[in-house]
Amino acid sequence: MGLVYADITLSNPVDSNLAPVEVHSLVDSGALHLCIPQHIAFQLKLNELEKREVTLADGSKRLIPYAGPIKVNFSNRTAFVGAMIMGDEVLLGAIPMEDLDVVIHPATRTLRVNPESPNIAMSKAK
Repeated sequence: MGLVYADITLSNPVDSNLAPVEVHSLVDSGALHLCIPQHIAFQLKLNELEKREVTLADGSKRLIPYAGPIKVNFSNRTAFVGAMIMGDEVLLGAIPMEDLDVVIHPATRTLRVNPESPNIAMSKAK
């Protein structure tokens, strides 16, 4: 299918004095979490909550800082999540995508709000 990118806004919901950070994020429904580089965590003054053991694509395991909360905005959607601090670009994984109620449009390789619920995020709680 190729790589999918989307412009999202990240902010610190605990410190409203900090300006939000707009980023061009890799979108990967095969990944689980929001991952952010260290410099984004510094800009948002995020607190490390704990270390988490992460299995990488090559099968190796590493301890990664987990921080939050982070407010994620895309279009008319908002989610509050934690993030793995790793890598050199922002990665939007399946968990925040589900919370935002967004989908990847395969033909255009774009991130879009769920067409079944265009005005308000939908979720199942059963």
